[in-house]
Amino acid sequence: MTTRTQYHAATALDFMAKTRSYLDEGDLLQASEKGWGAAAQAVKAVAEARGWQHNGHYELFAAVNRLTDETGDQDIRRAFAAANALHTNFYEGWLPRETVAAHLSDIEELVGKLRALSD
Repeated sequence: MTTRTQYHAATALDFMAKTRSYLDEGDLLQASEKGWGAAAQAVKAVAEARGWQHNGHYELFAAVNRLTDETGDQDIRRAFAAANALHTNFYEGWLPRETVAAHLSDIEELVGKLRALSD
């Protein structure tokens, strides 16, 4: 049986894999949204494992702040902010490919860090 933590962690990895395909195809909107989704699902996995609320943007950002404070790793907060910029880009389409690619690299690192924290 899959736990909710495992579900969110697996979904984060699935979304992250899809970002590469969308980026290669030049679909920056979908690459952006899957990047946001990967980051959000990774945060949800850690929050679920720790019994924290994670049912909206506010709670996701609160979890990110708690994790940043707990670990002292400011890159967690920065990468999640990059993910939020990609979420906005899905609606606005204003980020160039280079920026989307750079943010996706940051998010890939974030997903790896959070996976270790959710185990």
